[in-house]
Amino acid sequence: MIGIVTLTIFLHSFLSVELLRIQGTWDTGQQFFHFITKFGFQKTLLQNQLETQGYVFGNISSDGHGSKTYTFALLDRGYFLGYYGNSSLIDRNKACQTMFYKIDSIAYDSTCNDEGKEDFLRKVPCPVSEVCVDEDQPNNVIPGSQLTFAVQDLIQPRFWYLSLVACTRNSTTCQWEAVKDNATINYDLWLVNGNPRTSSHPTFDYHFSVEMQGIAEIYLVCFACYGFLAPLQLYAIWRQKHAIPKLFTASILFVTTGLFFNMVQAIEFAGDGTGIDGLQILGDILDILSQALFMLVLLLLAKGWAITKTEVTNKFVLFSVWTIYGIVHILLYFWDRELLILRIFWQMLP
Repeated sequence: MIGIVTLTIFLHSFLSVELLRIQGTWDTGQQFFHFITKFGFQKTLLQNQLETQGYVFGNISSDGHGSKTYTFALLDRGYFLGYYGNSSLIDRNKACQTMFYKIDSIAYDSTCNDEGKEDFLRKVPCPVSEVCVDEDQPNNVIPGSQLTFAVQDLIQPRFWYLSLVACTRNSTTCQWEAVKDNATINYDLWLVNGNPRTSSHPTFDYHFSVEMQGIAEIYLVCFACYGFLAPLQLYAIWRQKHAIPKLFTASILFVTTGLFFNMVQAIEFAGDGTGIDGLQILGDILDILSQALFMLVLLLLAKGWAITKTEVTNKFVLFSVWTIYGIVHILLYFWDRELLILRIFWQMLP
């Protein structure tokens, strides 16, 4: 039983898998700045650079209305924080200038900064059925995509942040200006660790942000352990009719089933990069129910039920605390998912 409890606590410490394929729309008339997502790219190995660097590729198009260009930015934390912080300035022209002030010192631009060393920016939307105008080497663009970024970091893994902003650089004055136009920008982007042109990348690393690499193997190992221990626990409660082991076994069965769904989701995600989000939600809910039952077991043990007492005293208080715990846990789970949908999670420390 101790081994099962330890494994339960160990599993509960892991997070859910994040999707790498990002699809969405941006209404430029309603939003000046649009945060898309963050993604952890792995450390690039110098001896195998092309195969271990990260890639961002995909398509950014418009619905055909409007003729202005906007800016798509891929930035690491050092550049993103100041860039984002200045996006709230009321004077949009000033906001654009201050947002890109630091970035301009290092970002490459064929017209205004051809000595820039970093490939951070793209003018969007891209022309229909063509690569983006900033892609000066079309052969480097992943087939079927309009833009491609190669992300290298020879020192350490790092989070990078993707966003769209209604700013454009005047090609004559090289000054940043706010774009005042209404358009709907559609994006379909892939973020991967490894070269998408080859098939030699590790299956369980390629489609995952760096902090989630290996999560599929963890689910596989833990499910194998639960698959071995859960039948033993079932056999134990069949041999004895004690109430506490029955509740604990129910908790184990919930977490085993939830782990199975999360394992299937992780394997599916590793295969196609999208997964089945409904399975993850179902697995997480079963995991929460397992934790709630485990908490009830601890509360009953603390009251001495079925050990030194045959009746539970203060039932109303005990079950009220347990019910509130379960409800709050579920509400916090869906609140956290809503934060992910709203993309607020970029504020998390790397």
